[in-house]
Amino acid sequence: MLPTILVLNGPNLNLLGSREPEVYGVATLADIESHCRRRADALGLALDFRQSNHEGELVTWIQQARGRCRALILNAAAYTHTSIAILDALNALDMPVIEVHLSNIFRREAFRHHSWVSGAAHGVLCGFGAFGYELALEAAARLIAAGDATR
Repeated sequence: MLPTILVLNGPNLNLLGSREPEVYGVATLADIESHCRRRADALGLALDFRQSNHEGELVTWIQQARGRCRALILNAAAYTHTSIAILDALNALDMPVIEVHLSNIFRREAFRHHSWVSGAAHGVLCGFGAFGYELALEAAARLIAAGDATR
């Protein structure tokens, strides 16, 4: 059975491709998922790719990853900067967590410079657009292969 990577996407990412393309690019979330599926196949990984606009649903999915997934890739979107609940759920995981952002959050508004997610993340990728997800999959595969299951 292939190791499963859970990829979670937070609020408003369902609008990618039409929402602020000058910031987030023109790729849709479906485009990103398609690229991730191809990359996961090439890396010998199974992929569970989800999006929610609801903080509680993201928390539930993070909790359900325990014992089922080998790594978590998370673009928490605006919840990155506000959600202690997501941080607490991430801290309960015993697997690599990789934080992804399409834009470089440090070149944007000051309130985006702080990430609660980063405190639980093995690493952070930001500013690479949709390609950041593929980089995160590569990182997850390497961490799993190295047996580096924790932060």
